[in-house]
Amino acid sequence: MTNYQEITCKTACHKITGFLPYCWDLNIYRGCGHHCTYCFALYSHKYINSTNFFDEIFVKTNIAERLEKQLSSKSWKREVVNLGGVTDSYQPAEEKYKLMPEILKVLIKYKTPVTISTKSKLILRDYDLIDELSRVASVNIACTITTVNEQVRELIEPNAATSSERFNVLKELSKTNASIGLHSMPVIPHLTDSYSNISALFSKAQECGVNYIITDLLNLRGQTRIVFFEFIKNKLPHLYNKILSLYKTSYVDKSYKEHFKQMASKLRIQYPLKNKKKIFTVKEEPKQLSLF
Repeated sequence: MTNYQEITCKTACHKITGFLPYCWDLNIYRGCGHHCTYCFALYSHKYINSTNFFDEIFVKTNIAERLEKQLSSKSWKREVVNLGGVTDSYQPAEEKYKLMPEILKVLIKYKTPVTISTKSKLILRDYDLIDELSRVASVNIACTITTVNEQVRELIEPNAATSSERFNVLKELSKTNASIGLHSMPVIPHLTDSYSNISALFSKAQECGVNYIITDLLNLRGQTRIVFFEFIKNKLPHLYNKILSLYKTSYVDKSYKEHFKQMASKLRIQYPLKNKKKIFTVKEEPKQLSLF
């Protein structure tokens, strides 16, 4: 059973560095109820002295108020804010707490550009607010979709929306001024890496009118490696040795990665994307996101 811990935060947006199209990150929740077996963010709970990332969710109940204070400051430069870089802003907790509408209203007020990635259909609840924001600021919306096989999806992402529901999110939000993307990641060797699966993801993304596709292979660092291989051992034991042989380190074998990269590049040519919209960096300059 999920345990919700209500907390307050001092700051809504946190400065981040790196080669990313944004330099601010905002996370409403700590922990995530999607229960994805490959989640990269499992490490983050150690900073709040918790070991139950999936079922102990910390909720920043005053985050809209803190965001208002931050964006109203004369020092704020209207740089791009990434909503949910660590945990999904539209995870199951959002259905209960309804914090995203207040966040979006503040972003609209201060015409602040954003990027949002989700595995939930709940984002469509806020369609009108996202549409409004996309008319006053740069907005990028992406859905992470790993497979078209629903049986596999239920195994690796048990509490997330179905893949077809996520494609519907992309189709509906493509009607706004937002740039829409598919995050086909992480690709899991021997499970979601087949040509038929990746090809189907690209094809459906094209049908939905997405503006870009990003795909990347699974990385297994720290706690994520332990949790993932425990899952494989228990649920898909026939794949355990095959996958383990490719991950002698946190990263997949280089030759395997090159093989997959070539396949993905061919699919990018096979499924060209039309009507590309602008995707902005923190300096408000156009930037195209690469496939791989």
